[in-house]
Amino acid sequence: MNIAVIGAQWGDEGKGKIVDFLAKDADLIVRYSGGANAGHTIVHGDKVYKLHLIPSGVIYPGKKVILGTGMVIDPDALFQELETISAQGVQWEGRVFISGRAHLVLPGYKQIDIDIDKKRKKPIGTTGRGIGVTFSQKAMRDGMRLVDIYNPERMALLNEDDRNYLAGFAERLKPMMVDVTSYILHHRPTKLLLEGAQGVLLDLDLGTYPYVSSGYSAAAGAALGAGIGPRDIDGILGVFKAYSTRVGNGPFPTEFVQDRDGDLEHLVREIGHEYGVTTGRPRRCGYLDLVALKYACASNGIDGLVLTHLDVYDSLTSVKACVAYEIDGSETTDFPMGLPELDKAKPVLQEFVGWNSPITGITHFDDLPQAAKDYIAFIEDYTNTAITIVSVGSDRKQTILRREPWTKY
Repeated sequence: MNIAVIGAQWGDEGKGKIVDFLAKDADLIVRYSGGANAGHTIVHGDKVYKLHLIPSGVIYPGKKVILGTGMVIDPDALFQELETISAQGVQWEGRVFISGRAHLVLPGYKQIDIDIDKKRKKPIGTTGRGIGVTFSQKAMRDGMRLVDIYNPERMALLNEDDRNYLAGFAERLKPMMVDVTSYILHHRPTKLLLEGAQGVLLDLDLGTYPYVSSGYSAAAGAALGAGIGPRDIDGILGVFKAYSTRVGNGPFPTEFVQDRDGDLEHLVREIGHEYGVTTGRPRRCGYLDLVALKYACASNGIDGLVLTHLDVYDSLTSVKACVAYEIDGSETTDFPMGLPELDKAKPVLQEFVGWNSPITGITHFDDLPQAAKDYIAFIEDYTNTAITIVSVGSDRKQTILRREPWTKY
């Protein structure tokens, strides 16, 4: 049984917590995309783990994780992260592996990344981690993979600084390197968990191009990044928040505006701790965009949705969600391809009765307030996709399971 967990919005949906929750029963966790621009936060009681490169499943004791082929890896950032979680009591040695086909972020790429974005007439808002440059080098066939460190002919193509930089990590990286396809083939995990990064709306092909990430965050990328066939994926879970957020520039039809929504953006940002794990930048916040969510479900074959941050709305007497866009006087429920249409799109909002009561201690779905259950039912009907997990807080325990995830859909 192989499950892929993807972001169904613009990233930051809470995938880290959900992967950690599912890791309990997983035999192997493979993160299939992204780089150190991602940020996954995991909370266990009074301990908070912030991950960027390492798969979220590593926090669960004894679980083996692989940084997959579709990732781009900054060696310095990787070992800093490993040192951090080691200091927090996570014994990672012998449990963290890296696909030899994964590409490496070289030191100079980060400044190039920043300089390119500064020169754009309309900056994308890159994190400056060198991710886009690394993917560009990969596409141009000029990149360096992990396995290439041990190939003198490939190393000779680099300048002296880059050669020395990679040589400094060669000894530490070699025992971590695996052929991910062979590893999975020989170990035959009964339950394989595939962890995505960013979200569908930031996917290079499916997202709001050019305001997207440089890799694949969509479900189709899980097979490539894990070195398996697409038929080997048995279920796809799409994680989304009860509202929407976005980091950086780009269209955001449901973004809160002061004149219409008052201080709602500030309230949601502060209660939801909506600040980037990687950059610390405040996230743009807005209403749940059901038009975009339905598009994410359809374009990714999402079998089950995972609703997070529902508790952020606990204090509200009413809740709104976007059910259509108004563009040039006409309404549509289709997610537009072009930026001009998305920039002009005004959200058509539907109002729901709020539950105005705390739900963070609830562990069974039937115990949720009726208003919260009604909100969930409307989302399911609109997207034609069942919500199988509901998160009512940041801790692993604050998770309501509506359907056993390790079963075929």
